[in-house]
Amino acid sequence: MYFATVILFLLVCPAVSVGIEAMRSHQAATSVALVARWWVFWAVGIRLFVAGVRQVIQPRFTAEEIFGVREVGAQPMVREIGFGNLSMGLLAICSVFHRDWVVPAAIVGGLYYGLAGLGHVGRASRNAKEQMAMISDAFAAVVLLVCAAKMV
Repeated sequence: MYFATVILFLLVCPAVSVGIEAMRSHQAATSVALVARWWVFWAVGIRLFVAGVRQVIQPRFTAEEIFGVREVGAQPMVREIGFGNLSMGLLAICSVFHRDWVVPAAIVGGLYYGLAGLGHVGRASRNAKEQMAMISDAFAAVVLLVCAAKMV
């Protein structure tokens, strides 16, 4: 389920949203503003918001399944990470209604994904889920930061 969710929120949903809006508005599907809008909404907004909800409600999953930490004492820290993910996610979700929030959300999301990806690189024994997190975090960081740089 984790792998499907990552692919859905980073590739499928943004691409479908860009395609639908491009057809409706007769705007080029390669428009940076259009791609950024939907990438921020799905990759930062929905993905991080959903992750945040799960981390707050069920911190054990992130601790054990992503990081392999079975200590119950790690769960309050995961819950705190969840609050940050909820906050970033909500900002990015709102950016679909406030277009001037797209660049700040892309910058925050891109930095978060980039730093999180680097954090995964430093761990020698990554399981498949953490490997996927590292790759998807790096990919998301590049897309978001390139979009932000082109829109500033």
